[in-house]
Amino acid sequence: MSRFLVAAASFLCGCSTTLIEKTDILDNRRVSGYRGIWFTLGQFSEYGDKYSGGLGTYTAKHRPLAIYAPEVEKTFFVYGGTTRKKETRLLCMIGYYDHENHSVPQPTVVVDKIDVIDPHDDPSLAIDGEGYLWVFVSGRSKKRPGFKYRSDFPYSIDSFTRITEEEMTYPQPLWNESKGFFHFFTKYTGVRELYFETSSDGFDWSNDTKLAGIIEPGATKSGHYQVSGQQGDIVCTFFNRHPDGVVDERTDLYYAQSSDWGRTWTTVEGKPLELPMTTVDCGARLIDYHSMGKNVYLKDLNFDENGYPVCLYVTSDGHEPGPKNGPRVWTVTRYDGEYWRTHRVCESDHNYDMGSLYINGSEWVVIGPTDPGPQLHQAGGEQVRWVSYDSGQTWRRKLIITRDSPRNHNYARRPENARNPFFSFWADGDPTTFSESRLYFCNEDGTKVYQLPYYMNKVSEVPVQLDQ
Repeated sequence: MSRFLVAAASFLCGCSTTLIEKTDILDNRRVSGYRGIWFTLGQFSEYGDKYSGGLGTYTAKHRPLAIYAPEVEKTFFVYGGTTRKKETRLLCMIGYYDHENHSVPQPTVVVDKIDVIDPHDDPSLAIDGEGYLWVFVSGRSKKRPGFKYRSDFPYSIDSFTRITEEEMTYPQPLWNESKGFFHFFTKYTGVRELYFETSSDGFDWSNDTKLAGIIEPGATKSGHYQVSGQQGDIVCTFFNRHPDGVVDERTDLYYAQSSDWGRTWTTVEGKPLELPMTTVDCGARLIDYHSMGKNVYLKDLNFDENGYPVCLYVTSDGHEPGPKNGPRVWTVTRYDGEYWRTHRVCESDHNYDMGSLYINGSEWVVIGPTDPGPQLHQAGGEQVRWVSYDSGQTWRRKLIITRDSPRNHNYARRPENARNPFFSFWADGDPTTFSESRLYFCNEDGTKVYQLPYYMNKVSEVPVQLDQ
């Protein structure tokens, strides 16, 4: 067997790549800089790839990626990284922003994926009640298992130990002080179906429970994507469905919640739901977008000042990029205590433009790449801050956060318990050709943008504030 692997994206982008020696595994080693992974899906049409570019903070179904820990005044964050500029080897990375010293350390490789270049294997993050950092590393079907890692010391990124190896994609871990872990995730059973598991300590886990595998009449396959969250003792999820398993026809909007840690499930009004949900009209569907011919791309879930759930998503007329499937409408659907309400936020030019929803009392904020960037009709763009003061009914553009960028910005992520200045976290990259990918964060009002150091000569450095 050859001792070397060549990163497989090279034939798609026409670039040279670095040879990787299999014996040089980087687990639990520091890397001298914050370098995001670049990736192309390789599904091209008239206006380029379905999605590509800097995908270090990908996907919307990996959540959360960052958590502020007030005990140590640090925001810990995970991302998909790589080792150097012309390489596409995926490293599942962790770092932190030190709020007291306004600095970041050299990040740590939690797990070196070695021959994997696909950011579908990017990690998610949880922090337990004792301060241990848990990194949930996504896999892909049974060919690439998922992993759970725990830090060897509380609030430390120095080293990690693997706790589990399992079939797990799109990890969405939640932590509750009295109950422990609740974990929403996906299994590839020929299609993408939704599951969950629970654990009081992260070591002993319940059996996997199937949440949804909806099959429409006359079809043979199911499929779903979801965004999940928790409010008090309630865990909940918004999800779409893939008609007959066809991911490019994702549509409809569903919601389900549990107030007893997954033992029973209901609608927001309390109507019981039977698991697994297998029929289109299972009682959880909020909006029939299929009859409208609309695709649904889920972005974020949050809660209003009354604790009611809100979903941020994008609708379009089809999966291929370009004007013919526009407009891409950023949308919020919220529960007001009596009815579900749906409102338009804005438009952008790509299905995979991804941002996050922030709710602070009466102020609702969306941060995302809704303005065209330097690579038109490609995933991402320039980051913009949108604001609503009437529970999402009307929105106005408040600030263009990034300008005149060399590469599209995308996947703006919301940290749990977000604290300034690490309020939104994302990566950039050129979706049209292989490029470097840098990582950024900005403060709450978007007036200060910082770039994480791409190369580091010291064990800790100060992020660079960009001109705006």
